[in-house]
Amino acid sequence: MNKNNFERFGFQNYIINAINDLGFDKPTEIQERVIPAINNGWSMIGQSQTGTGKTHAYLLPMMNKLDPEREEVQAIIAAPTRELANQLYLEAMKIAEHFPEEHPVTVKLFMGGTDKQRTIEKLKKQPHIVIGTPGRIKDLVNENALNVFSADTLVVDEADLMLDMGFIEDVDQFAGKMAEKTKMLVFSATIPEKLKPFLKKYMENPKYVQVSPEHATAKKIEHILVPLRHRNKYQLLHDMLIAYNPYLAIIFTNTKKKAEEVAYALSEKGLKVGRLHGDLSPRERKKMMKQINDLEFQYIVATDLAARGIDIKGVSHVINFELPTDLDFYIHRTGRTARAGYSGIAATIYEPANEDALNRLEKMGVTFQNTDLQNGEWIEAEDRNKRKKRKKQTDEVGETAKRLVQKPSKVKPGYKKKMQYEMENFKKRQRRIAKKKK
Repeated sequence: MNKNNFERFGFQNYIINAINDLGFDKPTEIQERVIPAINNGWSMIGQSQTGTGKTHAYLLPMMNKLDPEREEVQAIIAAPTRELANQLYLEAMKIAEHFPEEHPVTVKLFMGGTDKQRTIEKLKKQPHIVIGTPGRIKDLVNENALNVFSADTLVVDEADLMLDMGFIEDVDQFAGKMAEKTKMLVFSATIPEKLKPFLKKYMENPKYVQVSPEHATAKKIEHILVPLRHRNKYQLLHDMLIAYNPYLAIIFTNTKKKAEEVAYALSEKGLKVGRLHGDLSPRERKKMMKQINDLEFQYIVATDLAARGIDIKGVSHVINFELPTDLDFYIHRTGRTARAGYSGIAATIYEPANEDALNRLEKMGVTFQNTDLQNGEWIEAEDRNKRKKRKKQTDEVGETAKRLVQKPSKVKPGYKKKMQYEMENFKKRQRRIAKKKK
């Protein structure tokens, strides 16, 4: 591997060693743009989709700047879900273990569902890096157990999800107790209007980095449309899963109630199904994530908010049982597959009512393949836009015929019939030409 790809950022040797162990060949686009900005001390907003390498875009330069001899909090990373917080902690630890033995760096994970009092007792010595969920970090700051004033950097990861889940107020509470010199790094897939007051409050002239991929979704995803056509939707879903026989499939629904219905319907048909939705208790959720990571399930039914901020390895198929009302979530959902260079399939069961949403997704750059499942076999289906295209073609031919078949200057009896006859002949000729071309 050519280490120079990352050495040019001026990283310490132990950070370069960590990069080598992580197996990174060269920086991703967001890393190319974010790392120099953090090295130069900017506050910044990074807008990019999942799977673009943003986690290491901030972890590497942030940990490169740490001073292990300063026994105080130097960086805080807030994540909206426990699963994401845990993943960030594991990634930070992979880098931390490369620090010199004589100058170790301490990384601590704080999140709900754990014993708060025991956590407070352990904070007699402050860690260098704090990673956690906003509510727990806020509680520890309010208890005067965690000193955030010394921090040089605050990272707010998945800020749009943080806003959706109502956690941005918790971040606001502890961010207000940090020093003015603290640099804020905000990462988000989208920048909603409601997030802007928070950004304006803490960031003056931040550097803005937006990485728009060439394609709306990863190149190696096949986007499949499967028409419902008066069939039972649960049965069709079951048949699709059996036909695909995925390594691991996530089936998305829009509500917790629907997720339970789908999971129950599949279980009744003998499939072992995992569930990820907001009604799971912290203990159930933790147990479910362990089972998923241990590959106990081949199928997981999930809602959007429950599945965002979770990196589930080896997802080969994403099935949209329902299209999301917010179409940005289509991108988030399908981004669960085809990660780290692998290919994946994103299949959507659609009905005529979904036509407008599908048209908008096509305008966003998603290219669909029309397929159908008959007797357990995948077949090519008729393009759902075929009728529309045919009507457009007929209209265009009709307009051309009208232009070419001139109305006579002096109107004679029966001219309307004659014009109609000539226009029909013109259309027939055009159809014959089109057939020959085919």
